[in-house]
Amino acid sequence: MTTNTKVAFIGVGKMGGAVARRLATGGYDVRVFDLNDAAVNDCIQVGAVAAASAIDAVAGADVVFTSLPLPEHVLSMWREVAPHLADSAIAVDVSTIDPATARTTAELLEGLGHGFVSCALGKTPAAAENGEIPLFVGGSAPALTQLQPLLDRIGQQTYDFGSPEGAAMFKLISNLIGMTNLAVLAEGYVLARSVDITPEMFAAALKDTGACSFQSDVRLPWIIDNDYTARFGVTLAAKDVRLAVDAAARTGVPTPVAAQGLAQLVSAIAHGYGDEDVIAMAKVLDPSSTLLNSEGADHV
Repeated sequence: MTTNTKVAFIGVGKMGGAVARRLATGGYDVRVFDLNDAAVNDCIQVGAVAAASAIDAVAGADVVFTSLPLPEHVLSMWREVAPHLADSAIAVDVSTIDPATARTTAELLEGLGHGFVSCALGKTPAAAENGEIPLFVGGSAPALTQLQPLLDRIGQQTYDFGSPEGAAMFKLISNLIGMTNLAVLAEGYVLARSVDITPEMFAAALKDTGACSFQSDVRLPWIIDNDYTARFGVTLAAKDVRLAVDAAARTGVPTPVAAQGLAQLVSAIAHGYGDEDVIAMAKVLDPSSTLLNSEGADHV
């Protein structure tokens, strides 16, 4: 596929919007649709075109992307737009969904003659803006071959899991591990602050231990700065871990540690932090935020 390829992008929130803009700035003809006008405008500013509806967006498109919050949104959207796809259109979903929804979506689209690829995304929206993310793909081999130029534009590395459900499951596993790791990191940070270990010493020393991780590299500075701007919101994180724990239960694999991580996310939502970044789990441990204060408040 060339930059003359017509791309439709349905759902241009934080991660979807970053990918849509990455394609638009790469010379691709991108039409976007989202219920959030501000999200659409962010894409228009870099060359994308707004569509009046999802059906309008997919008209004549060579490749159609969806990036939506919940599995039921993904399946509902594809059921809506599938009859309106161009004959040779390839369907791609970059949402975080469960394996069963990925399989059902694939069967729906393949039954209508369209190649389908589940393309879960790693890392953060900021990394996605620069094409510095891993892609976890699975689906139609011919479709993947045709999509490779777009995938190369979107991310740095593509991992082919062979099937849509394999790609979907891996992304859930990744988030299960990442969010559980973050829950423990938050506990460790609040504990360190309770004994007057400074944020700077905690962060520096942690890098030289086996406890260092992507979460400590990326999110620990946000915790230290009390910056709860939602790059990946608590509610979405809870959804992903819930899907992972549920999928594990359906396959008979126990996930007791991840289940406790999910409980921490749900607790953060119950405390009213659902729209904040996942680091708000730290607030549940210290609701007054005195221990999170990077200025080193006195503690009792």
